[in-house]
Amino acid sequence: MTDSTQHDAARRNRLLEAAQQEMIKFERKENEFRKKDRAERAAELQPPLDKLNIH
Repeated sequence: MTDSTQHDAARRNRLLEAAQQEMIKFERKENEFRKKDRAERAAELQPPLDKLNIH
C-alpha cells in the first residue's frame, strides 16, 4: 500500500468510528425518549383508583 492509501484508510476508519459513536449516542437518547413516552402514556391510561367502587 502506498502512504496515501494507508492515510485514506486510517482517515476512513476514524470517520467510521466517529459515526458509530454518534449513532450509539443517538440510540441511547432515542431509547430514553421512548421509555419516558411509554411511561407517560401508561400513566394517562391508568384508571383513577380512588374513583372505583369495588364491592
